[in-house]
Amino acid sequence: MKTTVGYYDFVKAFKDYDREAHFPTGLSALWDYLEEMEEDTGEELELDVIGLCCDYTEYADLAEFQAEHNAEDYPDIESIQNVTTVIMIDEAFIIQAF
Repeated sequence: MKTTVGYYDFVKAFKDYDREAHFPTGLSALWDYLEEMEEDTGEELELDVIGLCCDYTEYADLAEFQAEHNAEDYPDIESIQNVTTVIMIDEAFIIQAF
């Protein structure tokens, strides 16, 4: 049995789990990415808020990312895109765990 989740249900689920702060500016970008992934693959995804918080991380900018990763290995966004999915949100971005 499945329930179709719309954008507002998606946001509410993050609020219900007290996880909306995990994606302070990128929750709608993550939604768009996941919707596009469903369309591209033809497979429905299950909403797993905790799983998404484990699989994706939002960074305010490149400097914040570099503070957690070796800046020499990742001098720019393109170098990050070479190893994982990057969802851009102006200066901020979301990466898939790698």
